[in-house]
Amino acid sequence: MIRCIIVEDEAKSRETLKGLLSRFCPDVMVVAEANGVQSGREAIHKHNPDLVFLDIEMPDGSGFRLLEYTDKMDFEVVFTTAFDQFAIKAIRYAALDYLLKPIVPEELEAAVEKVRQQKVKKSNMKNFEVLLSNIGPNAIEPKKVILSTVEKIHVVEVDNILRCESDNYYTHFYFVQGGHLLISKTLKDVEALLEGGNFIRPHKSHLINIKHIQNFMRDEGGFITLTSGDKIPVSRRKKEKILEIIRNL
Repeated sequence: MIRCIIVEDEAKSRETLKGLLSRFCPDVMVVAEANGVQSGREAIHKHNPDLVFLDIEMPDGSGFRLLEYTDKMDFEVVFTTAFDQFAIKAIRYAALDYLLKPIVPEELEAAVEKVRQQKVKKSNMKNFEVLLSNIGPNAIEPKKVILSTVEKIHVVEVDNILRCESDNYYTHFYFVQGGHLLISKTLKDVEALLEGGNFIRPHKSHLINIKHIQNFMRDEGGFITLTSGDKIPVSRRKKEKILEIIRNL
């Protein structure tokens, strides 16, 4: 049984989520409800849940702030939110989960399944720290991203990512300061993760940080030279778009 708390300021939304859990996730038991940051913090401290469904915007503060005020974070979190592009990007970069309102049953089941697969309750402290750093005062774009390898979880500065290269179902990350990581994600998944930042995909096998473009060579079908000296091919259908981006740098 998964013991959960729903932290949501709207009573109707809490009732809807409880109904969906009862119908589609019968092994999830709602042990408490809260309507804001302070009451949510108190409920977490009292009930020690396995899972918290956490609204982002509430009258007495952000759900992110609740995490900041929580001393012991040995529970899973699924954020619930209306569409908020920056908040969602920050959540994705921190490798945490979210549900868009109105909540779709299939997406709720998938989120709960991720929690269910955790064989041992563990702390998400590193993920939460990345999230809170990304939504700090005056933040425009997330500054850090969580990358998981077989050995460990890595906290990476987004600006330190030089380029990414596809390797079938894996992706190689190469960094400005040297070194690289092999991540168990396709380049398509990585592109979606970093979408809206300073990354472009000039070729089906490559994703690059536009901050580190040195020049564009028209010969040999076209390729980009990065500040590292790496030469990245440009596909014909991406050529005009790449030229436009470079002109605007």
